Amino acid sequence: MNKYRQETICVQGGYTPGNGEPRQIPIIQSTTFKYATSEDMGKLFDLEASGYFYSRLQNPTCDYVAAKITQLEGGTAGMLTSSGQAANFFALFNLASCGDHIVSSSTIYGGTFNLMDVTMRRMGIDVTFLSPDCSEEELNAAFRPNTKVVFGETIANPALTVLDIEKWANAAHAHGVPLIIDNTFATPVNCRPIQWGADIVTHSTTKYMDGHGVQVGGAIVDSGKFDWMAHADKFPGLCTPDDSYHGITYAEKFGKEGAFITKCTAQLMRDFGCTASPQSAFYLNLGLESLHVRMARHCENGQAVAEFLAAQPQVECVHYCGLESDPYHAVAQKYLPNGSCGVVSFELKGGRPAVEAFMKALKLAAIETHVADARTCCLNPATSTHRQMSEEQLKAAGVPVGLVRISCGLEHKDDLIADIKQALEAMN
Repeated sequence: MNKYRQETICVQGGYTPGNGEPRQIPIIQSTTFKYATSEDMGKLFDLEASGYFYSRLQNPTCDYVAAKITQLEGGTAGMLTSSGQAANFFALFNLASCGDHIVSSSTIYGGTFNLMDVTMRRMGIDVTFLSPDCSEEELNAAFRPNTKVVFGETIANPALTVLDIEKWANAAHAHGVPLIIDNTFATPVNCRPIQWGADIVTHSTTKYMDGHGVQVGGAIVDSGKFDWMAHADKFPGLCTPDDSYHGITYAEKFGKEGAFITKCTAQLMRDFGCTASPQSAFYLNLGLESLHVRMARHCENGQAVAEFLAAQPQVECVHYCGLESDPYHAVAQKYLPNGSCGVVSFELKGGRPAVEAFMKALKLAAIETHVADARTCCLNPATSTHRQMSEEQLKAAGVPVGLVRISCGLEHKDDLIADIKQALEAMN
């Protein structure tokens, strides 16, 4: 299936029905699976055979959808999780544990920032946040002997900075560690980070992949390219025996292509249980089947709205890499030549009072703690998704108090612009 184009994989990837089997991915709504003998089941528990025994670890419906996302990203193995937050936590914690260190871009989603800056620090894992625009010298200087992973977002939420993936990948590899890229906003339709050196890709499938606000979920895809055994001293969890599975060494038994996801599933999913439901996976697949069609419309609407906002006197500045005036326009031409996403961030003159008046006047765009949906929605990140951050942290994350994030849906662009226009006028 990887030989096909992205549009075909969106529609038919991950699942090929046999003779007389369901044309649509079946919903295997079962917690458990029957086996003829204890020996058969024992082989599954010992990771000596493939199959299903309990849906907390794996489920056929979830695996079909994970396989489609893996194909779209050009990876070798993938898994679904119960949320995008769980996907990022699993991807990071699969590599870094107490006493280790992470290097991350500072302009990332507030929930992910908090995950690393608060929760993972409490677990004994340190993190250094750097501007996505830092120099190569600054980036390399952030690494320590105990650094285990580098993290960034293709398009940051909500600052909309565009990461120079190749630069960050080269730095990570020079220090013997992998790069994790959250590709939620771009989706594999508009960017495939693995092609630019990323080793692991994560998604909040709640966003564009679903696209209709009906399921919360996440995904992790492994490129299968990072050589864990070449850096065995850094990754004992992958490169030394796991006593909880009778001494299996993941990197030896499953190789570069399967070690990361196998450990993530067999160990972390077993212990934390952040499981995607089969029903949610089914809904997600319905969204994936139209992803390639919807992203083009989202980008068209985002571009039109960004251009309109850039010309309005009430607007201080607009963040959207499709604008030639945007500081990330050049890097976006490299990584996102077919468009970025439908999310536009902009700052209003007058700060928080202006934001409140503007959002209160909107009629078509709904105020929601959501983004990347078929319906247009907006919010003020400083008082919602990034509310837990200090003024200094907000500034470092590229989220000033007067910032509005509007996610352009699939409505007609002229209607969206008309709604924004009347809301701007209502501010006066």
